[in-house]
Amino acid sequence: QVQLVESGGGLVQPGASLRLSCTASGLTSDSYARGWFRQVPGKEREFVAAINWNGDDTGYLDSVKGRFTISTDGTKGTVYLQMTSLKPEDTAVYYCAARKSYSFYYTAFEYDYWGQGTQVTVST
Repeated sequence: QVQLVESGGGLVQPGASLRLSCTASGLTSDSYARGWFRQVPGKEREFVAAINWNGDDTGYLDSVKGRFTISTDGTKGTVYLQMTSLKPEDTAVYYCAARKSYSFYYTAFEYDYWGQGTQVTVST
């Protein structure tokens, strides 16, 4: 059974940085694509960033390009989302996701496994 656990959320001021972590257990191989999504009340879950199975391809939401970076610890057990220059509009619950595939996907329904979410609040 694959389990994903996020950590690293919190309350920060605009312009600050945060690093989210997503630790996986139960992965049966290295061939998992991993992603980060976010959701605010009343809206659909939104794609933020993703990385393919071997880490040589990544994708980002346009509004976070140049500010957020997705990476892994090399074993794919842990995936990180480094967030810099945070803005109030980045406030959301952030979820990590996994799918047993070589490529990543941009839509939430493509992912099979989800973490419980971690709150990120950007406010003065």
